Amino acid sequence: MMGPSHALSGAAVWLAGSWALDHFGGYAQSPLAVTIGATVCAGAALLPDLDLSGKVTRNQGGATVARTFGVFSLFVAEVIEKVSLGIYSITRMPRDPRRTNGHRTFTHTLVFAGLVGWGTTSLAAAYGKWAVLGVLFFMAGLALRGLFDKWAERAGWLIVTLTSAAVAFMAASQLDADRGYPLLGTAVGVGCVVHLIGDMITRSGVPLLWPIPLGARMWRMIGIPDGIAIRAGGPGEIFVLRGLFTIVSLLALLAMFFPGVFSSIHLDAAAP
Repeated sequence: MMGPSHALSGAAVWLAGSWALDHFGGYAQSPLAVTIGATVCAGAALLPDLDLSGKVTRNQGGATVARTFGVFSLFVAEVIEKVSLGIYSITRMPRDPRRTNGHRTFTHTLVFAGLVGWGTTSLAAAYGKWAVLGVLFFMAGLALRGLFDKWAERAGWLIVTLTSAAVAFMAASQLDADRGYPLLGTAVGVGCVVHLIGDMITRSGVPLLWPIPLGARMWRMIGIPDGIAIRAGGPGEIFVLRGLFTIVSLLALLAMFFPGVFSSIHLDAAAP
């Protein structure tokens, strides 16, 4: 899927999950906590594509996420792509094809999602608000780049960076002083998994279960049949999926913070 669809799906899943926790589990969150979680999950839903690098010195190419912070994020993407390719080359089995790039390899696995989620939680627990501030800055930048891609393209990486910094400082200043923030790591991990699911419904698939060998291959791509797969950038993605993600997000927000809207609708429907 394209970057905006990944980001929208991350936000939708987090908002729907927050409503479900509130409605069925009695775990209510403040509007600030829900907003931060949705932002982080939306940003993390772009994170696996940091393995698609571009031209660092020219600030060109790469995935949407790789251009978020200009040459800085392009350089990070270049490093991650090379590391991913190295992991692929070292662990590949004879039936795995040779590759010249690391896109859709290590960062598109459940292992990666688990590691970055655990790592985020560990950082927040060890370093408190400073780590939270860094995570919020980075993820807010990715979310802005994904959710508002046209604006981000016109504004440029510097404006996106400054906006991300402002969002992170405002959010962090309102958080409690205690350490932990376990939902932050959960949001990162969930966002990565949502990305994997999004790529699984396209024709390429992802090596979801690495490093479990399947059919004498370590990097077997898992996805749905080509006949029902979504074409990246096609009408099914842009109109159907993005429309669905937007509706789910709005309904979840209304149900959590404006439940009276649904109560009034129910009463109107029940009235003779």
